[in-house]
Amino acid sequence: MNANEFKNRTKAFAIRVIRLVEALPKNQTAKVIGNQLLRCGTSVGANYRAACRAKSPADFVAKMAIVEEECDESIYWMELIVEAGLMDEKRLVDLKNEANEILSMVVASIKTARSRK
Repeated sequence: MNANEFKNRTKAFAIRVIRLVEALPKNQTAKVIGNQLLRCGTSVGANYRAACRAKSPADFVAKMAIVEEECDESIYWMELIVEAGLMDEKRLVDLKNEANEILSMVVASIKTARSRK
């Protein structure tokens, strides 16, 4: 997967997170969890784009580590949505799989950049 495809995937992930949050019920629990998921999900794309603009391998690694944290946290908030009974688990499986795929690509990118010192 090249950088452009990766960028498109992270953008698509952010859009799907936004749609998921919009579909949540309007109670207080859903609002809190949804806001946290929204913050993390949209940060994945923004921080990935920032990493691509990094001037040094060390800066790239640092920014990709932020993307990794945001992916991890997105998955955590998605699991909370299911546990709270706010959304059917089947609807979240694809989104969680996509977050995991992005996460694995981020980890591979970090390892590659570290090995190029």
